[in-house]
Amino acid sequence: MRYSIVIPAYNEEKRIGHLLQNLSDPHAEFIFVCDGTDRTPEVIQEFSSGHPDLTVRCLNNYSHRLGKGGGVYEGFRAATAPLIGFMDADNSTQYSEMLRLIDQIGDYDGIIGSRHMPDSTVEIHQPLSRRVQSRAFNIIIRLLFGLQFYDTQCGAKIFRKDAIDKILPALRARGFEFDVELLWHMRRAGFQVLEVPVIWNDTGDSRLQTSDAFSMLSTLLHLRLGIGAHD
Repeated sequence: MRYSIVIPAYNEEKRIGHLLQNLSDPHAEFIFVCDGTDRTPEVIQEFSSGHPDLTVRCLNNYSHRLGKGGGVYEGFRAATAPLIGFMDADNSTQYSEMLRLIDQIGDYDGIIGSRHMPDSTVEIHQPLSRRVQSRAFNIIIRLLFGLQFYDTQCGAKIFRKDAIDKILPALRARGFEFDVELLWHMRRAGFQVLEVPVIWNDTGDSRLQTSDAFSMLSTLLHLRLGIGAHD
């Protein structure tokens, strides 16, 4: 396998088909983490049975909600390829963009897609309130963690497995704040991560709610203070 892509898929039976129909690389490993209550695992299994040339795995023996970050964490633990990454099940960043990230990783330890860089292409925008919230969140993250990325939350990221294996035991976040903690530990460990513009579309059915944003900030603040404010 050249790369493993993890896709957290919580109750995605109505949307997952758009992503599945684009998967095409027989030298890749696609790991779906299904912790919901709908037919998402069955939809994935039906696709896998009809495409025996592809390696499609569905992890779904969970008795509780993992959270977005918890799903990625479980997928990372199961991944076997030298490059591992994750993308959103809603297809907001398409699989073709993930392939472009893999082609551009070069000598970097990781590469992440951005919706907010000058050359990014957003074909369908989020509502204004969500865009304001996103930019405010980014400012807070820069102040708290010193991460100078335009966009920590875009669901398009690829890393070298040996780098992830080094930092994975330290990760505590299991919600939408997982991306921030991952990138912070990558930086603290001395790994180099490149940010590049991507093509992105709002799908109009985000699982991130306003209450989640407050929970994210609370969790990140506790993580930051827990490790220490001196570094």
